[in-house]
Amino acid sequence: MNVLVVAAHPDDEVLGCGGAIARLAREGHSVYMTILGEGITARLPQPSKADPVSLDKMRDCSRRVAALLGVKEISLHDLPDNRFDSVPLLDVIKLVEQSVERWKPTIIYTHHPGDLNIDHQVVNRAVLTAARPVPGHSVREVYMFEVASSTEWAFQQLGPVFTPNVFVNIADTLALKLEAMKCYDSEVRESPHPRSPEGLTAVALRWGSVVGCQAAEAFEAAFVIR
Repeated sequence: MNVLVVAAHPDDEVLGCGGAIARLAREGHSVYMTILGEGITARLPQPSKADPVSLDKMRDCSRRVAALLGVKEISLHDLPDNRFDSVPLLDVIKLVEQSVERWKPTIIYTHHPGDLNIDHQVVNRAVLTAARPVPGHSVREVYMFEVASSTEWAFQQLGPVFTPNVFVNIADTLALKLEAMKCYDSEVRESPHPRSPEGLTAVALRWGSVVGCQAAEAFEAAFVIR
């Protein structure tokens, strides 16, 4: 089975479904990844003067993460960080469509729309548009993930609220998820920040306790076609 992960920024793929990616790869599925944004320039006073070395380093981090988690192939793009809403939605959709056409996934994992980060919202809409279930389309399931320090920080004020109804047991791959997050050293924070190792572990243990396993990642199904 082909699985596609579509993320807005480098590190979103780990935060949202790093454990599930590793599990799917271990089970023999072909996992592909598309990261749409460069993930750096929003922090700069002059985004147009971003250091090319820093941008290349972030891309290298994404490639290392993909290799560590068992991703078969990764596609990296350079949409402007935290400014996806300045890009015509059709252009974002076309990038996702390229990945869908290239890898023909049965399942897509991507962002939830009720998220504080505007880029995450745009990606969700682009994925749902690109995955429209027309006859002959490969995509049969779309699952939406939460991103630590973004989804929960909407404080349920942005709709729809993240309401998980699908859970993946990551007891055997949580350690690998945490190891992959270390590759994004510029994104990791100290406890009690949600992107700290302790914070990510707490979320996984909490969802695991909800569904009767040691650790889990939570998703909300956008649609499932059987």
